Amino acid sequence: MQMKLIMKTFFNYFFLLLVLSVLSCKEEEQEKPKVTYRVTAAAEVKRDTTQIKIADLPIQIEGTSYLLHPIGDVRVYNGGGSKFSYGSSSTNRVSYAISNFSRYEITGFLNNIYIQHIDSTNTRPLTKEQVIIQSATYLYSMAEKTKKQILVYTLSDLDTNKDGKLDTNDINSLYISEISGSGFTKLSPDYQELIDWNLIESKNRLYFRTKEDTNKNGDFDKDDAVSYYFVDLMDKEWKLNEYKPFD
Repeated sequence: MQMKLIMKTFFNYFFLLLVLSVLSCKEEEQEKPKVTYRVTAAAEVKRDTTQIKIADLPIQIEGTSYLLHPIGDVRVYNGGGSKFSYGSSSTNRVSYAISNFSRYEITGFLNNIYIQHIDSTNTRPLTKEQVIIQSATYLYSMAEKTKKQILVYTLSDLDTNKDGKLDTNDINSLYISEISGSGFTKLSPDYQELIDWNLIESKNRLYFRTKEDTNKNGDFDKDDAVSYYFVDLMDKEWKLNEYKPFD
């Protein structure tokens, strides 16, 4: 009887340790805060030297006169026995596909986009700053109506969590430019996380929402403020207008 009690106590204790271990692992797996507030200076953002820059084959969006060359990093691991499949975008070790394209939108994790007029052999970078571009969307319906050709970008441009690297764990921002890459402009304010955006064709306006870590806890939660903005895309200079949809 005493042995059974000892065994029961042992298993209960073991089960408790197991539960605590699982809970600890889950806490470690939780998303890191997108914003970190430190008194000391942020760590310098450095490019991963183990990665190799590569370009996808150029993309020409219907109705435009420019080729878009998505630029990204591909990690190549050393080792023997690799077999390459020529004429394909991948090998049995690594994928060389940098982006995905669906008629009017390019998605991926891009370091840049190089832009080239179809009548030229020269290319130019969209930006000289370090960014991670997650999407570039062509406003096709507006171009059909107004002949104004605009790209809208979702990207990260600041190491907001101060971990020394720029990635999708940092705040997403909203940018726009002409299809030629000129006028590359940040619309969303610094340290405000982009929620979503929408084009209102009848007004030629780009509307979007952001959230700000107003309680300074490092996370975006229900207690933080949501801001509302629009930009008149027909203006010569894209000016940010804040509005309140309700009192």
